[in-house]
Amino acid sequence: MQRKNNFLKRSKNGIAMIMAIAVIVIIATLLALSISLTSQTSKKTTDVYLYEQAALLSHSAAEYALLKISQNPPCSNLDETFTQDTLYTIDIKLRYIYDSNAPCVANGGTLYTTVTAPEQNGSVLMDINVHVDDTTVASEPINYFRRTLQKL
Repeated sequence: MQRKNNFLKRSKNGIAMIMAIAVIVIIATLLALSISLTSQTSKKTTDVYLYEQAALLSHSAAEYALLKISQNPPCSNLDETFTQDTLYTIDIKLRYIYDSNAPCVANGGTLYTTVTAPEQNGSVLMDINVHVDDTTVASEPINYFRRTLQKL
């Protein structure tokens, strides 16, 4: 009598099922990875956009500070904090550089240092800080600091 060996036929059906499950798991892993990368990319794009906006706002704040300096008496206290579009907070701090006859004490401004040469007289050191603390818009706090020295 001859024995029938169905062992190979049954194992082929089992291997096909295992292969189908493995393919489904691999495809699901790739889809999860692509969704994760897409969400990270959109967060980074938003953060880069907000950072570039903060950099542009710092340049505008420096021009605004120079305008305020030109409209007021020399060495006035013009430190300001204000918001832009209810998202950006801009802090401007001014420190003046004059000779020993500086009008800073009389006008309430902050004298950073004194100089001896008349050519160096009349400068301002501007510290401008632009930051976004709203974590619903950015994934992390955005902070841009700019220090510039301007001749008056």
